[in-house]
Amino acid sequence: MTYLPTTEFSRPERFWPAIDTRLRAAAFERGVTVRLLAGCWRHSRASMFPFLRSLAALADNRTGYTVEVRLFMVPSSAAQARIPYARVNHNKYMVTENTAYIGTSNWSGDYFERTAGSALVVKQMGDGDTITEQLRGVFERDWSSRYSVDIGDTERWVNVCGSRQP
Repeated sequence: MTYLPTTEFSRPERFWPAIDTRLRAAAFERGVTVRLLAGCWRHSRASMFPFLRSLAALADNRTGYTVEVRLFMVPSSAAQARIPYARVNHNKYMVTENTAYIGTSNWSGDYFERTAGSALVVKQMGDGDTITEQLRGVFERDWSSRYSVDIGDTERWVNVCGSRQP
């Protein structure tokens, strides 16, 4: 839902690059393809978008870094828009070739340092209909849907995503 390499609620706010650094290192050091799908809704923090664009800027045909960032926007009617904290994809998971991480925490520092969120890590080696494959299918569905927009396509998301200041 939220990807922000800072703290959000601690005062003073501070830089918290734990996840960001590892994603960049994976793309740079091991040639891992990184695809990140973040939530886009009226409560999104404005400070999230420069970090997402920065991550996407790693993609480069000359170096071979493959990093893609998209925003997922759940449409709403006028009546649905009045429901607080709704109309956003609340998913928080990561899928690799054989491991799935499913958690309750947004990907920002406070959630990992100051809350009692929970997570499940599943490592599967076999073939078949595994949790990892099922999550990969959900990701591919959302990534390819009409509700998913490339972070570079500012015209399509800037008026949908919140502009709440940090």
